Order: sequence, then structure tokens, then C-alpha cells
Amino acid sequence: MTNHPHTLGALAATDAAELEEILLEVCSSPRWAAAVAAAKPWSGREALLAANAAAMASLTTEDLRDAMAGHARIGKPIAGDATSEREQAGIHGVDRAVLDELHEANAAYEAKFGHVFLICATGRTAVGMLAALRERHPNDAATEAEIVREELRKINDIRLKRLLDTP
Repeated sequence: MTNHPHTLGALAATDAAELEEILLEVCSSPRWAAAVAAAKPWSGREALLAANAAAMASLTTEDLRDAMAGHARIGKPIAGDATSEREQAGIHGVDRAVLDELHEANAAYEAKFGHVFLICATGRTAVGMLAALRERHPNDAATEAEIVREELRKINDIRLKRLLDTP
């Protein structure tokens, strides 16, 4: 994430265009960013996280696709993107066979659902993500959309906290 004001008050006082830019770095859904921005001023950190939850709950299927567009495929963090690399740290040093299985499972998931497999990867191992991917693959589209919505909320919570905690 780029260098922005990091206190809740400074974030709330940021002009609309810059706040949108900051929020779109957290989540690439314009509707999400607008909803979180509209909830300011946030009374505290928990109010900002509640705004994230409310915004996520209101997203349409198309909005969820916009939000997913900002995420790398599991097992392939975006080179040079510190956020992507940090969130997928669990794949570093993993056996090539596990990465190959992850790639194959990702391809099958994407063929079925039409989008990348999305999971809050922070703190997860490659083997754990592969297991979750296989567990979720049999889901129907509606069930999977709700799981994706919740995973995006968790990712956004982590990113918002990091935004506030980074000097």
C-alpha cells in the first residue's frame, strides 16, 4: 500500500478522491470503497471494521467479481506486490509437487466458478490452502459466493488494520 495517513481521524479527514484511492488498495470493488467511505467518520477501529462488514454484505455478484479482481491466484503472488507476497507467505519454500497440485486445483476451481479461488491466506500454509480449495470445490455457486464474501471481509479487516497500524 502506498504511503497514506494512518490514524483513523486522518483517514476520515482525507478528501473523497484520495480516500477512494486508499480504500481501493484495500479492496478493488468501487461499490465497497464508496460504502466504507460513506460510513465515515468512524467512531473507532471497530466502526471501520463494521463498515467493511456492512459493505461486504451489500455487494452484488458483480461487485464481488470486482473485489476478487484485486487478488492474485493462490500459489502465485504478484511479483513485487508486497501485500500479495505477505498474504501468501505460506507458499514460500513449499515442495514443487504441492505447488503443482495447487495449480491444478486452482484451474479446476476457476473452470467451475469462473473466478480465482479466494481465501484469507494470512497465516495459512500451502497444504492448508490446497485442502480448503479441495473442500470448497464441490460447493454450488451460491454457497461459494457467500464463502468468498466472508473471506474477502476477513482479508479487508486485516488490510484495514494494517493500514491503521503502519506508521
